Amino acid sequence: MTSDKGQEAGPKLNHFDEEGRARMVDVSGKAETVREAEAEARVNMQPETLGLILDRNISKGDVFGVARVAGIMAAKKTPELVPLCHPVILTSVEVAFEPDAPSSSVLVRATARTTGKTGVEMEALTAAAVAGLTIYDMCKAVDRAMTITGVQLMKKTGGKSGTFKRS
Repeated sequence: MTSDKGQEAGPKLNHFDEEGRARMVDVSGKAETVREAEAEARVNMQPETLGLILDRNISKGDVFGVARVAGIMAAKKTPELVPLCHPVILTSVEVAFEPDAPSSSVLVRATARTTGKTGVEMEALTAAAVAGLTIYDMCKAVDRAMTITGVQLMKKTGGKSGTFKRS
């Protein structure tokens, strides 16, 4: 496929029909394979806020415990939040947190798995983003300047397109 400038174009976007209308991609002809996706997000905060989280002194409760459950629940709700995203049966969702004192941040890592006809990248990304949002929500009373950055797919395996790994 080439663009109107004669250069090679990238892969065709398949969420649109020939008339440009949005559609859900038909995956009925795809093979069922084990699929996994890992995503991350970073929550930047004041050093004092990170200390309160680690000391479990946030008045709303166990920040990481609540954020983990929120991320898992969000992964399960992804097709309700992202238009045209296929509902998939998740076989596993894991959400982990890596506090980093030197950068005064928390790295959120989410992994989603399934055996099916379509991938779970969106579920992993949604889990990481919502876990980060939950950290913000639980800590905003002490630090409204927090930021959530770097929401990105780190790795995906399975399916016809194979493996992707961010370098």
